Order: sequence, then structure tokens, then C-alpha cells
Amino acid sequence: MEHRIIKISTEFIKLDSLLKFAGIAAVGGEAKFMVTSGAVTVNGEVCTMRGKKIRPGDIVTIPCDSVELEVKGVSV
Repeated sequence: MEHRIIKISTEFIKLDSLLKFAGIAAVGGEAKFMVTSGAVTVNGEVCTMRGKKIRPGDIVTIPCDSVELEVKGVSV
């Protein structure tokens, strides 16, 4: 499984936006489908809320793409 670190400079990023920002989904509709179909886990639990707030320290996994995203905060 590929492990990527995604750095954000905000308090949180919404799950569907994270998928687009990380290049997992090309467009918002694709990100929405991935999340609502149950293809994404957040911290080991299936998440179907595309607006879920993902904060530094959270781990988002997309098993069908064999990708794990670790979100880290950065100072601005």
C-alpha cells in the first residue's frame, strides 16, 4: 500500500476536498461517489460523510486504490 503524507495549513480539510487535493479524485463528483459508496475509511472506520472534517493526525485509506493518506499540519 502506498503511504502519502498530505500537509495542510488549515485546522481541517473536508474529506471530499482532501481526495481532490491529493489527486485521488479528478473531480468533486468522483470524490463524492468514492465516499458515499463506502470506499473510504477514516482512522480505520468506513466513512460515508463527504464533508467529514479531516484534521492533522487522521489517516484516510482508499483500499481499492491501495493508498493511505496521512494528514499533517504545517505552520504558516
